[in-house]
Amino acid sequence: MRDVLPVLGRWYAAGVPFGLATVVGVSRSAPRDPGAAMAVGPDEEVVGSVSGGCVESAVFELAQEVAAGGEARLETFGYSDEDAFAVGLTCGGEITVLVRAVTPGRDPGFGAVADSVAAGEPVTVATVTDGPAPRGAALAVWPDRTLGTLGASGLDAAVTADARGELALGATGLRHYGPEGQRREDSVSVFLQSFAPPPRMLVFGAIDYAAAVARIGDFLGYRVTVCDARPAFASPRRFPEGVEVVAQWPHRYLRGTDTDERTVVCVLTHDPKFDVPLLTEALRRPAAYIGAMGSRRTHAERAERLTEAGLTESELSRLRSPVGLDLGARTPEEVAVSVAAEIVALRWGGSGAPLTATEGAVHPHRPS
Repeated sequence: MRDVLPVLGRWYAAGVPFGLATVVGVSRSAPRDPGAAMAVGPDEEVVGSVSGGCVESAVFELAQEVAAGGEARLETFGYSDEDAFAVGLTCGGEITVLVRAVTPGRDPGFGAVADSVAAGEPVTVATVTDGPAPRGAALAVWPDRTLGTLGASGLDAAVTADARGELALGATGLRHYGPEGQRREDSVSVFLQSFAPPPRMLVFGAIDYAAAVARIGDFLGYRVTVCDARPAFASPRRFPEGVEVVAQWPHRYLRGTDTDERTVVCVLTHDPKFDVPLLTEALRRPAAYIGAMGSRRTHAERAERLTEAGLTESELSRLRSPVGLDLGARTPEEVAVSVAAEIVALRWGGSGAPLTATEGAVHPHRPS
């Protein structure tokens, strides 16, 4: 959803109705995760995707119908063994899609949600998918306010409490309640889609590899900062637009910067006077990934210095060094792909092995 919101925000601001299809459930080898979205707007313009192409034509027709005034629809698409050419997922998975019309009258909070996501402010959108409540009704929840309603004050209160509890994690998935928000009932299904601020990627060492790593980090949706103690290297002109560039000693910058369990740290300096104090700080704070560039000899020497600096074996085990997967990379761009591949594999528990050498679903369901 995040990638299509700028376009949807413009349609909404112009008062143009559009049909919004959102993946609210997946099973087996589904091609897109819950929250993936596709919209059909004016002049049959289409943005986004719910399946990578398998069922887009059917969803396109549904979105047109609801945008023209039809009721919200909940449809499930899966592979058809009887007719391989029928509308369905050729990958063998199954997705459930909610299709609803969005207008200022039906969804008063949508424009504010788009603005908050663009500004990096946390917000959750709760939408009724099934049960004795208005299907497609939406409630936008911020830490300090709400907009919209799911049709019952008790349901609004229960969903608001749950949404605020998960805002920081950016959790997305189905929740179940009674008609008035009762916790021990499951007659009403509500899809909660949280938009936490983008995770951070901190790149230390403004060498030629840093620009490539920063570029691929931005592509993957990270908010990227490049830091180097040398002002001549820490120049914004050397890096992609939108990447923050800081001229400061790396360990001092990190000490004054918040990190969390989604933060990625890439150390490309491979210079002990930068690496040791920086990694000593990094390995003792929350982060999803901490990688350091260098040869195996550099890594061994670095690990020895870090041990002398007081790091424990458990702390050192968090360090991914030499950084990246074994792709045979040579150029800065290829090395950046190697680093990104390791980050993605670690995030989702991937093996890094060729898919031809693995078994099971290619797109396993990921818990929200």
